Amino acid sequence: MSVYITSTGIFLPGPSVAVEEVENILGAVHGKPSSLRVQIQKANKIQTRHYAIDENQQTTHSNTEMAANAAEQCLDRAFIGREKVGMLAVASTQGDLPAPGMASMVQAELELPEIEILTTHGICSSSIMALKAAWNSMRLEEHEAALVVSSELASRLLKKQRYEAATTSTFATKRIDFSTEFLRWMLSDGAGALLLQNKPAPKGLSLRIDWIRAFSHAHALPTCMSVGSAGRNEDKRTWQDYNTYAEAEKDGALLLRQDVRLLENLMRMGVDGYLRLVDEGVSNPSKV
Repeated sequence: MSVYITSTGIFLPGPSVAVEEVENILGAVHGKPSSLRVQIQKANKIQTRHYAIDENQQTTHSNTEMAANAAEQCLDRAFIGREKVGMLAVASTQGDLPAPGMASMVQAELELPEIEILTTHGICSSSIMALKAAWNSMRLEEHEAALVVSSELASRLLKKQRYEAATTSTFATKRIDFSTEFLRWMLSDGAGALLLQNKPAPKGLSLRIDWIRAFSHAHALPTCMSVGSAGRNEDKRTWQDYNTYAEAEKDGALLLRQDVRLLENLMRMGVDGYLRLVDEGVSNPSKV
């Protein structure tokens, strides 16, 4: 059965923030302006941001609320009633609670009746995995429509207080290392939603999904992006292995990190993966 994207929705929290003002939102760690901010922002060329925290680093929207707002816009734009939606797939790096899954929280926020739900968790790949799961369910003719939502609230992990609390970490007495600070100037907050249906919408543009392929290379390289460990290769503890959560926070185990040295592998693996799809006849570059 063919599957189509028939409606979309987005939600961006708060006002647009110019990159020069980002540190006013996230806060300067120990009151000292970052020496890396300008360098990283110049490289990524992002001009504006949106955050679900205010200048006092207080949360203005939960991750669940952002996801629900994007979903509401998507459903409002659709040509079907929400009672026709048979599946809700929700993706996020981290929901508002460690448990239950975020899809349960979003279903409750939307007040959707009895429905199949799925939560995917996997940083950048989580959204495409949610989309693929919903697409596969539609192809099996289990549902007439499925709602896919992805939402990220990174700023709660990036505000100054998270770093200031890491009093016994490796950078407590010196400058924050690049891998720990890098994502402060790369990530922000927002949500998006897609409605999948087994037929095109009666009006407007509908996009047919012909294929989705995904490959993990976790076996080949060390962990690139993570939260939950202190970032020391010799220390295998996770945040749950400390005697208290406070000890984990002091040791920097609750900070979001990315090993930027591994990023150069992404382009090579991405190109190799696409060329494999061309060889398999899945993708035809001349038709793109």
